[in-house]
Amino acid sequence: MKFNWCTIQVKDMEESLKFYQEVAGLTLNRRFQAGPDTEIAFLGDGETKIELIHNKQNQSVTLGTDISLGFQAESLDRITEFLKEKNIPIHSGPFQPNPHIRFIYVLDPNGLKIQFAENI
Repeated sequence: MKFNWCTIQVKDMEESLKFYQEVAGLTLNRRFQAGPDTEIAFLGDGETKIELIHNKQNQSVTLGTDISLGFQAESLDRITEFLKEKNIPIHSGPFQPNPHIRFIYVLDPNGLKIQFAENI
C-alpha cells in the first residue's frame, strides 16, 4: 500500500495554487471541474500529491490546529529569505531540536501550517 494524497479544502483556488506552486515548489499535475461549483487540483510529481478542493458554496474552511504539512528545504536561510521577498511571515521558528535538523512554519492561504525543514 502507498500513500496517495493529502486533501485540503481551500477558500480560493488561485491563491492556494500560487502558494503551493511558487512557495512549496510543487507542479500542477491536473486540474478539473468536479461539478458546477467544485474544482479540484492535484499538485506534485512524485508518489504523494496534494489535492486542493474549492467549492464556491463553501467559503469557510476549518483546519485542525495540530496538523501541518512538511517540505524539505535545501537551505533554511534561502527559503526564509524567499518567504520574506514574497511577504509571507514566519509563523514560528526557527527551531533546531537536534544538531541534524532546522525548521520553520508558515501558514498557507487557508491557515494550514506548512513546515520547511533543512537536514543538516
